[in-house]
Amino acid sequence: MIDPALLVRAYRQGVFPMALEHGEIGWFSPDPRGVIPLDAFHVPARLQRVVRHSKFEIHIDRGFRAVMQACADRPDGDGTWINDEIVESYVELHKRGLAHSVETWLEGELVGGLYGVHLGGVFFGESMFHRATDASKVALVALVERMRSQGFLLLDIQWVTAHLEQFGAVEIPKKQYLALLARALGKDCTF
Repeated sequence: MIDPALLVRAYRQGVFPMALEHGEIGWFSPDPRGVIPLDAFHVPARLQRVVRHSKFEIHIDRGFRAVMQACADRPDGDGTWINDEIVESYVELHKRGLAHSVETWLEGELVGGLYGVHLGGVFFGESMFHRATDASKVALVALVERMRSQGFLLLDIQWVTAHLEQFGAVEIPKKQYLALLARALGKDCTF
């Protein structure tokens, strides 16, 4: 397991770990950095309808480990950066109230969600998954609503993907990111 104090120090500096091949842990601080500006978060019209008439139940931290495992066990094999050491490390952060999951449930089954780290006024999004159409997107909408209501300043997504661009994700230079991070870390927000 990665030492929790080391993980927190790394996040405070804009650095995060990922498992590499052969089980090694690599540390990353991308430049440019992917963020979703909370004031520019965009929900596509079709997804707005899904959220409004949602069949999903939203829960926070009901199945943190299960969300991580689902993110790691993707059928496309694209969750390889989440190994057992990463899972145990973030479960420990979760026990300390520093990592959270936003989950979508359908008929008592976990069908989507995301997890990340919360420090001050920042949520560092780590990964998301879905087993039902729109389940991870609904979780993202719920996350942003929660962040807005609690006065968060920064949603860090590490890298911009085509999937996240539809929500307003942008890349910003590392220098700008670190300035936003410092400001957001100084804010006291409850998740």
